[in-house]
Amino acid sequence: MINWADFEKIDIRIGTILSAKEFPQAKKPAYQLTIDFGELGIKQSSAQITHHYKINELIGVQVIAVVNFPPKQIANFFSECLVLGVYDENHQVVLLKADKKMQNGDKIG
Repeated sequence: MINWADFEKIDIRIGTILSAKEFPQAKKPAYQLTIDFGELGIKQSSAQITHHYKINELIGVQVIAVVNFPPKQIANFFSECLVLGVYDENHQVVLLKADKKMQNGDKIG
């Protein structure tokens, strides 16, 4: 169990995908995403979402991500945030999204 103070340490925000491209160097199939988090700036993420999403479908999509992890190197790429999703019955990621358009950088709580 965690307490409320532990949860408050996690900075979860909404951002809009600006670009997505193939990431052939990743061990598991993934895309390299560039995401606009408003006042927090532009961040990069490696996301294992290739099963349910095509690159051209991702541009302009708002996603929810943890933005206060340190950068993580994946092959030759630095992932600066963790895009959140739910695993389906085949352990493939389905993105978490807001059901209304929000401002980039809005905090999830």
